[in-house]
Amino acid sequence: MSTIDIGTSAPTFELPADDGTRVASADLAGSAYVLWFYGKADTPG
Repeated sequence: MSTIDIGTSAPTFELPADDGTRVASADLAGSAYVLWFYGKADTPG
């Protein structure tokens, strides 16, 4: 398992938003944001 230390910049990313659009880290440059990860429903672990 890998970890990211507090204060470390997030890697670049592009992810689906809840409204079906795509959000890239470049779109959020200069803004504070939270990345929230969770396991997919009905998956082991």
